Amino acid sequence: MADLIKDGLQNLQEEVYSFLLIGQSNMAGRGEFGEVEPIKNKQCLMLRMGRWQTMSEPINPDRRILEGKTHSGISLGASFANDLAETTGQKIGLIPCADGGTRLSQWMPGEILYDHAVMMTKLAQRTSKLAGILWHQGESDCNEQALVDSYQERFLTMITSLRRDLGAEEVPVIIGELSEKIDIERLGRGVRLAQMNENFHEIVKVLPHCALVSSEGLTLKDDNLHFNSASLREFGLRYAKAYKELSIIGK
Repeated sequence: MADLIKDGLQNLQEEVYSFLLIGQSNMAGRGEFGEVEPIKNKQCLMLRMGRWQTMSEPINPDRRILEGKTHSGISLGASFANDLAETTGQKIGLIPCADGGTRLSQWMPGEILYDHAVMMTKLAQRTSKLAGILWHQGESDCNEQALVDSYQERFLTMITSLRRDLGAEEVPVIIGELSEKIDIERLGRGVRLAQMNENFHEIVKVLPHCALVSSEGLTLKDDNLHFNSASLREFGLRYAKAYKELSIIGK
């Protein structure tokens, strides 16, 4: 009976450094199971029901898990957390709040996704120290030129508000580039993918404590939209490298 009571719940003796995962499907993760080795590290945790549980994938189940072409799967979060845990010796907690197919407008202050991210992060802050925000989003905004043109201003408004609402105005923000290999003819996005990545480069120049992660060389699934499992593992390592260049946790 004692084992059943403890099922899934961590007895935390050390401080947890937590990271908010937000954006759309390539942050949530659409990698296929079985294509990469599972990551098992007791120092890596994920938020479930407001409590910390040992990390397992899918970390961010925003869609069905085992069925359909679009399903929750391998994400960049696992390799990110594993790398930080191994290099720092600290417990790393992930706060999964990404939602596939969403536009930046759905992440603005007062919108449901924004409020949900704030709520979940504040729950996590009861038992952890917020150490970073990971963002990957923009494919949906590439459908309209006006959304690309206004993206930088809107993103800065959102992230400034988010930091303030979380009481963490200097917390590092790590942004990942979009893949420019997406099937732009089918999706009607043209050069807007490259323009969006230019937006990210400009954001990093003006937003304090912010870094950009390259998507160069990463491979997409057959859907020509989502990163495959191996590339998501690599992307997570790149996020971790960018984070460590900005901040050293546990020191």
